[in-house]
Amino acid sequence: MEPDDAAARGRFEELFDAHYAELTRFATRRVGPDAAGDVVSGTFLVAWRRFAELPAENPRAWLYATARHVIANELRARARRDRLSAKAAVGAEATVADHAGQVGEHLRVRAVLAGLSEADQEVLRLTEWEGLDVAEAALVLGCSRTAVKVRLHRARRRFGARLLATEEPGAHATSRLPMPSLVAEGNTTS
Repeated sequence: MEPDDAAARGRFEELFDAHYAELTRFATRRVGPDAAGDVVSGTFLVAWRRFAELPAENPRAWLYATARHVIANELRARARRDRLSAKAAVGAEATVADHAGQVGEHLRVRAVLAGLSEADQEVLRLTEWEGLDVAEAALVLGCSRTAVKVRLHRARRRFGARLLATEEPGAHATSRLPMPSLVAEGNTTS
């Protein structure tokens, strides 16, 4: 049910103003800058259409959960397009160069993160990169706070151990770690 009175429209505009930028950053990290605008627009379209169902207590987590669904749809559509492109380009070699220009540590962190399970990646991204607290992450993931705490603790421990395992000999891990909060939560020994 779409908001029809001026007060509801005002609340929606406040919601939009408060969360547009952070949802754009979230979507950009997931689907890239070209598709991020469409994801955020789709998220707020769902919020507009389902405004009456939007929880008053924690609309941010609801928006993130909705954005995750929109992103999943975008990624499925992208995979379909890629499969069709691959079929159309039979025999043509397609190479994708890494234009990001990222240096060692960033690539190392991304590689370690990619080596984790999807569940570990998701809980780390939501809490470390998106800045959601445990309660918000629980709402986004559809589980209890306790489950998120346990998942987060285990994911941080696995991430920290794998990151340390990739450390170059003679380097001090904590001084070079780009995401210190992942290790600072008790994942290293003093």
